Amino acid sequence: MTSTTPPATEPSDADKAGIAALTQKVIAAWAYHDADGFADLFTEDGTMILAGVYRNGREAIREFLREAYQGRYKGTQVTGKPLGIRMLDSDAAILLTQGGVLEAGESEVSPAAAIRASWVVVRRDGQWRLAAYQNTPVNAN
Repeated sequence: MTSTTPPATEPSDADKAGIAALTQKVIAAWAYHDADGFADLFTEDGTMILAGVYRNGREAIREFLREAYQGRYKGTQVTGKPLGIRMLDSDAAILLTQGGVLEAGESEVSPAAAIRASWVVVRRDGQWRLAAYQNTPVNAN
């Protein structure tokens, strides 16, 4: 027996705004080095994959960021913009973005720090949340 998957629907304007707002919430949480605010954007079982980093679960993400904001990411900011949104169903979507980490004093992402990211987002209790986030460098070395 074969099954077919219905074609993805175009996101409504409200869904586009709610999903894209996640990028701004991440930027804001990072600006204040707010590990709680950042981690709370994920589902409880959310996953975050960065270069050399894999964290599974909201609490593991929170703990990683608490440490990273005191070390590697101290004084940094992040920036990004949506490249596209594809609805998987009415409560799940993939958001593609481009951006990166800004070191202290930078206003533009350096070519070495530029990333593209995939965000798997789900609607839970009326709120869009991150189920999975993964990024990769734009420019391979």
